Amino acid sequence: MPSRDTDKVLAYLQSHHSQYRRELVEFLQIPSISALSDHKADVHRTAQWLAARLRQAGIPRVQIDETPGHPIVYGEVITDPGNPTILVYGHYDVQPVDPLEQWTNPPFSPAIIDNILYARGSSDDKGQVYMQIIAAEAWLKTHTLPVNLKFLFEGEEEIGSIHLAEYIQMHQQELHADVAVISDTPMFAPGVPAVCYGLRGLATLEIHIDGPHQDLHSGVFGGAVANPAHVMAQLIADMHDDQGRVLIPGFYDHVDALSDEERKNFSSLPFDQEAFQQGTGVPQLYGEIGYSTLERVWSRPTLEVNGMWSGFIGEGRKTSVPHSAHAKISCRLVPHQDPDRVLDHVIRFIHDHCPPYVNVQIERGEGDPGTLTPITHFATQAAVQAIREIYKKDAAFIRMGGSIPVVVTFAQVLKIPTVLLGFALPDENFHAPNEHFHLDNFDKGAETIAMLWPLLKQTYLVQGGHHDNP
Repeated sequence: MPSRDTDKVLAYLQSHHSQYRRELVEFLQIPSISALSDHKADVHRTAQWLAARLRQAGIPRVQIDETPGHPIVYGEVITDPGNPTILVYGHYDVQPVDPLEQWTNPPFSPAIIDNILYARGSSDDKGQVYMQIIAAEAWLKTHTLPVNLKFLFEGEEEIGSIHLAEYIQMHQQELHADVAVISDTPMFAPGVPAVCYGLRGLATLEIHIDGPHQDLHSGVFGGAVANPAHVMAQLIADMHDDQGRVLIPGFYDHVDALSDEERKNFSSLPFDQEAFQQGTGVPQLYGEIGYSTLERVWSRPTLEVNGMWSGFIGEGRKTSVPHSAHAKISCRLVPHQDPDRVLDHVIRFIHDHCPPYVNVQIERGEGDPGTLTPITHFATQAAVQAIREIYKKDAAFIRMGGSIPVVVTFAQVLKIPTVLLGFALPDENFHAPNEHFHLDNFDKGAETIAMLWPLLKQTYLVQGGHHDNP
């Protein structure tokens, strides 16, 4: 339940709305596009802005750590070595803005319309990073923080966090914590705040099939030489049945069945399947028999063709047998699947099914496992209670079909779980024109994070938590 301390903290946040909006607009005006070399100075300027804002919030130790790419901003406040230590992660880089002509307002000239803030990075992830800072500030300006906080903000998330894993590996002692908290995920729907407790993993590869040494005349050689495009099409078709179930032996090893409680939770969510379908533009949804749409995208592994190319695709006709065919494959994996073993199964299947009249080469790609933070974990329970206090309703328990690689790094290197507590909405156009963030959720998100800190300490102590000094 709220205490006098938390009441004052929430009052502090509410009394500074105008300042926070003004500063968030300033943060969003810097075009920190990590993918474009022309914006390298802007990314660095954003890191400096972020470091200055952490100092302004009262964080006593703040530093900008250079990497071979874009810098990492680190902040730390240790209130008591006996308190739980929370590692807050976020990213301050943003996606490119193309196509620019589809923006109603310029992407780096933030506009507030009907209490919605439009700008690139507003929901992904600058707005949510800024929530974390002001939530800490509200405590530091009014009371003693009930937890130790460490902030890890990177500038390369939108380009694959190229240098983050190495940084974490090299700074394990400095980043030592009991749990990580990330606000870079959406709520389930408007008015439905959520705690995300599961992510799918990823494994990728490329297939290259070579036939003749060059394209051949289809009239002279067609029927006597195997067509690599035909072979690729057949190979990929053999990977699934007609309902989308993967037919590769071993693919479903170690895939856990959903519990009855999870299936009940998923089915109770206000999911509009018709709207979901209409949003995709497909005439009908499709997938494994025996699973709902949410179960398919959150808790079932998939194998997808991300791209295929072969032969002549220009204007007009070119009646030839192409000399090669290519495909990019990705597998979304659920917790407890080993990406390396899954790739082994897929590669073996390809070699076993590729006929002898072509040559096949396979490029093995990256792989990250899925993650699962138990609903009973002290940090998950604290997040649930924080949502209940601020939103006056129970949190939805959700999974996500995508991957957040840093969560895997935290689990494997720092040996800590992650709570995903985000306040964007699924339709706020992150990575697309007219990205926006509902400021009601920004305000409540900051309040929820501020409420989370004392509840984390409380649930940590109740569950008998202990840790080494940070």
